[in-house]
Formats: sequence, C-alpha cells, structure tokens
Amino acid sequence: MQAQGQTPDGAPEKTEPALDILEAFRRVGEGSKASLASTFASVRALRALVLADIALARSALGRSVAFTAIAVVFGAVGGLLLMAALVAALVTYLKLSWWLSLLLVGLFCLAATAFSAWRALAYFEHTQMHATRRQLAKMGLGTDEGKNTPSAADDGHN
Repeated sequence: MQAQGQTPDGAPEKTEPALDILEAFRRVGEGSKASLASTFASVRALRALVLADIALARSALGRSVAFTAIAVVFGAVGGLLLMAALVAALVTYLKLSWWLSLLLVGLFCLAATAFSAWRALAYFEHTQMHATRRQLAKMGLGTDEGKNTPSAADDGHN
C-alpha cells in the first residue's frame, strides 16, 4: 500500500511545479523596483504638496502683513485726518455737538480698522498649512496621540 503523496515506486509526488531560483529572484527584483518607484512617486507628490503649501503660506503671510499695515495706517493717520475734517463739518454744517461729532467719526474709524483686522486674520489662517498636515496625518506622521487633532473633514476652513 502506498502513502498519500508518494508514487508507486516510493518517490515523493510533486504537488507544485518548482520555480527556477533565478526566476524567483527576477520576480522579487521587479516587485522591489515597482515598490521603490511607487515610493519615489509618493515622495515627489508630497514634496510638491509641501512646496505649494509653503508658497501659499508665504503669499498669505505677505498679504496679511499688507492688510495689517493698511489697518494700522488707516486706523491711525487716516482716522485722525478724517476725524478732524468730519468733526469740523458736523459741528459747522449740521450743528451737532462736539461729542456727537467725535463719536460718529470714531465709530467710522473703528469699523474700517475692524474690517482690515478681520481680513488680516483670514489670511493668517492660510499660514497653517492644512493640506500638508492632513497628508502627514494620513501617513501617520506628525500626529500627537495626547492632543486633540482636528479631523480631515474639519481642517479649520469655513
């Protein structure tokens, strides 16, 4: 009686075709090359994302500084000049009291300053590199387990 997996002459039966060792090495090499090429492509894409995000942040920083300068200049110099002219006009032509004239002009200057400050803060938001942080978080890099990190859906944008 013969054992399972043996031929009648007692030799072991071949259940799988044996791969040539050189063919196996070639397949492993091809797989390694494909994996390496994929890794390089991912690194190039991440590098492009980081460079674009840094360019956006740099541009946003410049714009926010410009709007901050506008807020300071308009809030200080323009407000003083406008206040002087407008108060004089309100007192002279509309016969308003000095305190009411000063109050109206001051409110106008505060509104213009608030608008410029709001725009500056909106541009500062772009300096936080949200896209790069999301991609790094997807790769498992740059996340702190102890901190509450925003989800990919809530990236701080309105």
